[in-house]
Amino acid sequence: MFTAVLSFIQVFIQKGQFRLIFHKIYIKYADLSVHRFTVRHFRDGKMKKIAIYTRVSTEDQAKEGFSLDAQMEKLQAYCSARGWEIAGSYVDNGYSGRDTNRPAYRKMMEDIDKWNALLVMKMDRIHRNSKNFMMMMENLNERGKEFVSMTESLDTSTAMGRFVMDIIQRIAQLESEQIGERVYVGMRQKAKDGKGILGSPAPYGYEYRDGNFVEIDDEISTVKKIYDMYLDGKSLGDIASWLEEEGVKTKRGGRWNKKTVARILSNPIYCGLVEWEDIITPGAHGTAVSVEKFNMTQELKHKRARRKGKNFVIGKLLEKEILP
Repeated sequence: MFTAVLSFIQVFIQKGQFRLIFHKIYIKYADLSVHRFTVRHFRDGKMKKIAIYTRVSTEDQAKEGFSLDAQMEKLQAYCSARGWEIAGSYVDNGYSGRDTNRPAYRKMMEDIDKWNALLVMKMDRIHRNSKNFMMMMENLNERGKEFVSMTESLDTSTAMGRFVMDIIQRIAQLESEQIGERVYVGMRQKAKDGKGILGSPAPYGYEYRDGNFVEIDDEISTVKKIYDMYLDGKSLGDIASWLEEEGVKTKRGGRWNKKTVARILSNPIYCGLVEWEDIITPGAHGTAVSVEKFNMTQELKHKRARRKGKNFVIGKLLEKEILP
């Protein structure tokens, strides 16, 4: 029986229908609706002051068309129709829901004594991680606060409401993790194809234009000088000091130090290659440093290092060969 139910759930999750069906079942058997929820919880004065929270990430905007203005307008209208007072509106623009490192979210939790209930459009607007969500719910329960999901009509004061909310949140986390898996597979394929940036800013010496790395001439000249100086016996500190004396700025306009120099001396992008995890493939950009010079640099770095990390050279088949 359990296996059959599990298979049923898996099928509907794959089809993207499970959350909707589960929610309809909950509404039917728990005999709840937005109207009943409103009457029971707001006539007796338990909830009066509402904290509205909205969030959108760049990915949400591109894929699902979420709009902060649209979310806020609907939530404000929802409060107005029920006579709820809005104690504060908290907006996180461009932040992922997978962690709590969001300024508006943190501010809202700091202001927890100013409101009685937290209102969101959907549960995944507040959290996409079930652990973080449950920690938030425990905090709200301890402080006597309620949680309202507008489109999901959930009542956190009942056992059924808490159960359904937990299930829906776990499904949201599953969807988020599946997206992450698909992104990972796509990134690996992109790396194998040698196609441009793989989720990080363009390194020193390049800018990202029309999907490809484009050389910045004066920065590439500096890169070549850094490699030459290191192979001539200069230390990382010596090179950083020379760059400072010459008035050369880092990619972000900051100061040079041993780490910034070491990153340049360890990046195979300057060999015209693209690196991602264990993958090295030819890129579409030019070569500033030969593979031979890069390998000589890695061997010298490894020899000088007090702590032997995972330094590698590039093999003939563009595979990473970890130095002993």
